[in-house]
Amino acid sequence: MAVTIRDVARASGVHVSTVSRTFSAPHLVNADTRNRVLAVAEQLGYRPNRAARGLTTGRTHNLGLIVADIANPFFPPLIKAAQAHARARDYHVFVADTDEDPRVEEELIQAFTKQVDGVLLCAPRLGDRALARLRRQVPFVLVNRRLDGVPAVLMDVGHGARLAVEHLAGLGHRRLALLSGPEGSWNSGRIREAAADAAAAAGAELTVIGPNSPTEQGGQIAAPEVARAAVTGVLAYNDLVAIGLVEGLAELGVRVPADLSVVGVDDIMQARLNRPKLTTVAMPTIAAGRTAVDMLLQLVGTDEPGPAALTVLETTLVVRESTAAPVEGRAARLSSREVT
Repeated sequence: MAVTIRDVARASGVHVSTVSRTFSAPHLVNADTRNRVLAVAEQLGYRPNRAARGLTTGRTHNLGLIVADIANPFFPPLIKAAQAHARARDYHVFVADTDEDPRVEEELIQAFTKQVDGVLLCAPRLGDRALARLRRQVPFVLVNRRLDGVPAVLMDVGHGARLAVEHLAGLGHRRLALLSGPEGSWNSGRIREAAADAAAAAGAELTVIGPNSPTEQGGQIAAPEVARAAVTGVLAYNDLVAIGLVEGLAELGVRVPADLSVVGVDDIMQARLNRPKLTTVAMPTIAAGRTAVDMLLQLVGTDEPGPAALTVLETTLVVRESTAAPVEGRAARLSSREVT
């Protein structure tokens, strides 16, 4: 026969309500008592009935996690970290992909409203007004997006972009390009602002090319325009765009880094496998996933939430093989080539 909550209460020497609180509101139970009840429950093989507990607490113990593109290698480490961190706190995570479509994003948020206690929104594409309206339907935490009044975890991509431009300028590059991201990308705006400031401080020119699809294909498509732009160094919106750019430039006979230096953003696994290995801005995705779960659980467990929390995680520059000092006159020679 299945072990019941009464069996655990009897074996623990406590009331049934204490066992119930141990699983539904552990912070209300004395630590010694809580540990004893959990040990007995584990020994007996007791598992609380989530549906029944949900009727009592009004909680599902489920979280939603919505990402812009699950095929982008940037997201899986964040997803796995969030799932493991939530599971350790007796929560399950449902993952959904918007395919970079803000309409799908809104539909998913609304679909999750009755199924989860809160939602993690990673790199959302919806506008500020839509997000402000939707947060009244379900609690959520933003990852890599800032909106007044909404808790957020930010990976400081602006700092990373400044490091990237300073690195290129330090090698001697004075004509730079930025391959921006898709329209509606908050991160792309931060990268653009920071790169422009850093370029101006270094006395370098910055040409912005975009918007671009945040994919390898996006980088390949941009390659001819980059080759015509008379630049010697490029900062790409993310590693996928950078890798696609390197591929597209190679097809045009442009060598990286001998002819052109390229820096990406994210430090995905492919950045280390690419040839040349990609210089990139490393993003703390695992820490972001864990921090966002903690922030969301604090939010859904508070009847009277205080000021919206904000955590900013540091980014770093990882220098590999795709950047080098420019050769004098090479930018002019590249731009004069027959490029289609």
